[in-house]
Amino acid sequence: MKYYGLSEDDATRAVTDYREYFVPHGMFENEVYDGIPEMLADLKASGRRLIVATSKPEKFAIQILEHFGLLSYFDRVYGATMDSSRSKKGDIIAYALGNEKISPDEALMIGDRHHDIDGAHENGLAAVGVLYGYGDREEHEAAGAEFIVATVEELGKLLEKV
Repeated sequence: MKYYGLSEDDATRAVTDYREYFVPHGMFENEVYDGIPEMLADLKASGRRLIVATSKPEKFAIQILEHFGLLSYFDRVYGATMDSSRSKKGDIIAYALGNEKISPDEALMIGDRHHDIDGAHENGLAAVGVLYGYGDREEHEAAGAEFIVATVEELGKLLEKV
């Protein structure tokens, strides 16, 4: 509605149409970035708690991670609800922090769009903007990301330090 000027009815219909395609096909039309499985394995082996906070519906996020062989690296996956009662990134992050009893100073949000950075800041978290996703440097800078990395390798090196 915000970006395309849709009415509420049109937006509801668009979400329904999107999900009709997304469920059987779209959610698997992704690729895992080179180095991600190795980085996740290293983080997990070092004792880090890895939690997903995504605006995708939670049940789809779990299916996607499972499909790409990444689910076992994460302690928990938190996502949007199907009824949109929890859909904003900040609300999802708050829900994850509360359920996991994590203090904001003990966590770091990593994301590729300003929504990730905004949601982190709403909850008192520092944020890393990654440039190998959809967002660009200007978007992350405008959102106030504390860190910006261009590659998975750079992210891994940053996470070794924080």
